[in-house]
Amino acid sequence: SELSGGQQQRVAVARALASKPKVILADEPTANLDSKSTATLLDIMAKMNAEENATFVFSTHDQRVIDRAKRVVTLEDGVIISDVSK
Repeated sequence: SELSGGQQQRVAVARALASKPKVILADEPTANLDSKSTATLLDIMAKMNAEENATFVFSTHDQRVIDRAKRVVTLEDGVIISDVSK
């Protein structure tokens, strides 16, 4: 059977995180996830950051991701318009 977009995304994220990389680049990591899966993913990423010193760099429009970030760099037309550490 075929996987939904959200299922495909969860598999891709699980594969990426399984090797416990130190730096993770993620383009819209929550785009196809439901609210529960998004919360779980963000919890896992926060734990990896705290316990394994993993760094996550996201491109996102998801306010839930932005709210949990330690630093938010906002781009407009390819130019940094703000850089806020929380």
